[in-house]
Amino acid sequence: MALHTETLVIKQPDAFVSNGDGSVPDSEESAVDTQAQPGVQNIEAVTVAWTKTALIVAYVMLWLIYFVEGTLSGTNAALNPYVTSDFAQHSLTPTVGILSSVIGGVTDLTLAKILDVFGRPQGYFLCIVIATVGLVMMAACNNVEAYAAAQVFYTVGNNGIQYSLSVFVADTSSLRNRGLMIALVTSPSLITCWLAGPISSAFLRGPGWRWCYGAFSVIVPAFTLPLLGIFIYNYFKAKKQGLIAKHQSQRTPWESLVYYLREFDAAGLILLSAGVALFLLPFNLYTLQEKGWRAPLIICLLVFGILLIVLFALWERFLAPVTFIPYALLLDRTVFGACILSNALFLSYFCWNSFFSSFLQVVVDLSISEASYVIQAYTVGTCLSAIGVGLLVRNTGRYKPVCLYFGIPLSILGLGLMINFRRPGVNVGYLVMCQIFMAFAAGTIIICDEIAIMAAASHQHIAIVIAILGVFSSIGGAIGLTVAAAIWQDVFPKKLAEYLPPEELPNLPLIYADIVTQLSYAVGSPTRLAIQYAYGDAQKMLLVVGTAVWFIGLLAVVMWRDINVSNIKQVKGTAF
Repeated sequence: MALHTETLVIKQPDAFVSNGDGSVPDSEESAVDTQAQPGVQNIEAVTVAWTKTALIVAYVMLWLIYFVEGTLSGTNAALNPYVTSDFAQHSLTPTVGILSSVIGGVTDLTLAKILDVFGRPQGYFLCIVIATVGLVMMAACNNVEAYAAAQVFYTVGNNGIQYSLSVFVADTSSLRNRGLMIALVTSPSLITCWLAGPISSAFLRGPGWRWCYGAFSVIVPAFTLPLLGIFIYNYFKAKKQGLIAKHQSQRTPWESLVYYLREFDAAGLILLSAGVALFLLPFNLYTLQEKGWRAPLIICLLVFGILLIVLFALWERFLAPVTFIPYALLLDRTVFGACILSNALFLSYFCWNSFFSSFLQVVVDLSISEASYVIQAYTVGTCLSAIGVGLLVRNTGRYKPVCLYFGIPLSILGLGLMINFRRPGVNVGYLVMCQIFMAFAAGTIIICDEIAIMAAASHQHIAIVIAILGVFSSIGGAIGLTVAAAIWQDVFPKKLAEYLPPEELPNLPLIYADIVTQLSYAVGSPTRLAIQYAYGDAQKMLLVVGTAVWFIGLLAVVMWRDINVSNIKQVKGTAF
C-alpha cells in the first residue's frame, strides 16, 4: 500500500531574534534543518526562538534535576537490602537487579527514536511518568514481586530522564563547549555522593523506607516538570514565529501506523534491543545456573544475542528503508573507537572496583564510613577532572591529544601503582593517591569520549549515538563484573586454603562467603592475616586485568580522527 506523502510548510519569520543581546545571527545558523527528523526540527526551532535568559534558567533546572536524580540513585541503592529484608524474601532479589539493569541498558535506544521522531519534550515527559509510577509502586508494594516490577519502572524512567537531559545538553550547547556543559550539569555528584547514607538512615530510623520513596515520588516530578514547561512554552513561541514545520497529512490510521513503524526503524530497533538484551543476560544469569557458562540456557542466550546484533547490522546495510543509524556512521572509525573506549573504561572499572570496599574493610581495617569516603574520592576527582577537561577543550578545540597523552597514560599509571599498593600493610594514603590518579583519568576519558562520538555525527543523529555509547558502556560493565567474579571465585578460595591455619580450614567456605565472618577475626591474628594475604593475591589479578584492558582503550583513541571542534556549528540558535 502506497503511503501518502507528507507536506511540510515552514513560514519564514520577518526576523530571527535568537540571541539575548538582540543580535540577529546569520541565516545559515538560524534556519531549521528541514531534512532532519521532526523532533530535531522542533528543538532547533526552540533554540532559535528562545532567549539567553531562558537558556540560563533551563541549565539551572538541569543542575537541580541532576542533584535530585543523584540523591535518589544513591538512596535507592542504600535502601534496597532493607526493603527485601522487610519482606523476608531474597529469592527474587538477583532477578530484580538483572531485569532492571538489562532493560534499563537497552530502553535508551527506543527513547532515542522517540526523541527524534516525536520530540524531546514528549520523550522526557514519558520518562517522568514512568519514573514516578515506579516510585509510587515502590512506596505501596506489599511483596517482593511488586517491588521487582517497581524497580524496573524506576530504572527505565530515571535512566531515561538522565539520558534525555544529556540529549538536551547536546541540543543546546556548541560542540566546543559541550564537554564543559556536560561536566557542569553533572557536578551535583560532588555533593550527592555524600547524601545517600544520611538520608536513607534518617528515613529508616524515622517514618520508614516507604515514606522515602513516597517523598521522591513528589520531589522528582516537582523538579523535572518545570524544565518541560520551559521547552513547551518556547515551542509555542517558535510556532508563533513560524519556525515549526506544519505537518499536513492525509494518511489513514493504518498508513500512519506503517509510516511511524518505518520512521522508528521498528525492525532494526527490535533486532538491536533484543540482541543487546540477550547478550547481556548471560553475564548476569550464569551464576544462577548449575553448569555456569556451560549451561544450555546461557549458550543459547549468547548465540541468539550475537546473531540478532549481526542481523541488525545486515538490516541497516541492505534492507532498512529508514535506518536507525546510518551504516556509514556505524563504521566510522571515530564512532567505533569511542564505543570501544567506553566499553574498555567500564570493563576496567568493574574489574578493579568490584571488591574494593571489602578490601578496605578487611585488609586496611577501615570502617564502612571510612571506606565509603575513600571510594567517594573517585567520584569527586572524576567530577573535578571533567570540568577542567571541558575548559581545556573549550579553549583549544582539541580532545584527542588530551585523552591520548593524559587520560589513558594516567589511568594506566594509577592502576599500575595500585597493583603494588593494594596489599596488606600498605598506608591508605597510597590507595587514595591511586584513586585520585584514576579519577582524573576517568573524568578526562569520559568527556573526550562523548565529544569524539558527537563530533563525528550530525545533529539529527546525536540522540542515537549517545544511546549507542550507553549500550557499549553496559556491555563493558557486564563483562567487567563477570571477569571480576570469575577471578575472585578462582583465586580467593585457593589462596585461603593455602594461607589459613590448619585448624581454620573447616571454616573456609564460611570465611570465603561472608565478610562479617572475615571481619570477626582480630587484626593481626593468623587467620585475619591469611585472609588479608588472600585478598591481596586476588586483588592483584583483578588489577592486572583492569590495567591490560587499557591497551584496547589506547588503540580505540588512536582510531579517532583528530577533529578540531572550535569551528563546528552543529546546533542552531541560542546555545552555550
